[in-house]
Amino acid sequence: MSGVLEVIVLTTLAGITIPIGGFLALIERIHPRWLEVEFRHSIIAFGGGVLLAAVALVLVPEGISEQPPLIAALAILFGGVCFMIVDRILATHKNSASQLIAMLLDFVPESLALGASFATNGESVGLLLAILIGLQNLPEGFNAFRELNSSTTMTKKYILPGFCLLVLLGPISGLIGYYLLALIPRMVGLIMLFAAGGILYLTFQDIAPQAKLERRWAPSLGAVLGFVFGLIAQMVIA
Repeated sequence: MSGVLEVIVLTTLAGITIPIGGFLALIERIHPRWLEVEFRHSIIAFGGGVLLAAVALVLVPEGISEQPPLIAALAILFGGVCFMIVDRILATHKNSASQLIAMLLDFVPESLALGASFATNGESVGLLLAILIGLQNLPEGFNAFRELNSSTTMTKKYILPGFCLLVLLGPISGLIGYYLLALIPRMVGLIMLFAAGGILYLTFQDIAPQAKLERRWAPSLGAVLGFVFGLIAQMVIA
């Protein structure tokens, strides 16, 4: 039972950084004006770097460990195609939510993996993975709030409560991983690879273009820093 409680607590704490990132995005003005613009673009780029790190260092390496090459390639391709379809549907309704989708693509499969690792690999791996998820969710929550607030008709007072509800996906996914997916590691791998394909599509279709800022170099460096952050976190986990 203690393992179950630890999964619930850790996935909840990892998910809380989503509304915390959204709350930080409520800060409307940073002076001078150029700093505010460059800061926002740098946060978007940092989130993109972290997502690429998650793909390269967590989702793909863990996902391919139990899969033959053809199945792994098809899972990644299927993820990319599915989220291209979702992105086109959102664009048709003029309701872009790429940052939110990317955040959930990262949060849910890693929470599944956290629960499965607690059941199979012990406490230390699960704890470090929870830290990684939580730190990734902070810039992703910030970016998702900014995107939803600027590109949808949803008002701010509904976005943050919605983010708070998303926190529940952490313990739900963690418990599924703990009780079910630990018994079928190949399914966990397929979910991770599917997520990796979706994240790759969204990163280059929506997140990277939003991060670009003419005659400014900090956002691109932010992407590098995001990837380095993911690398360090993964090396600690390993």
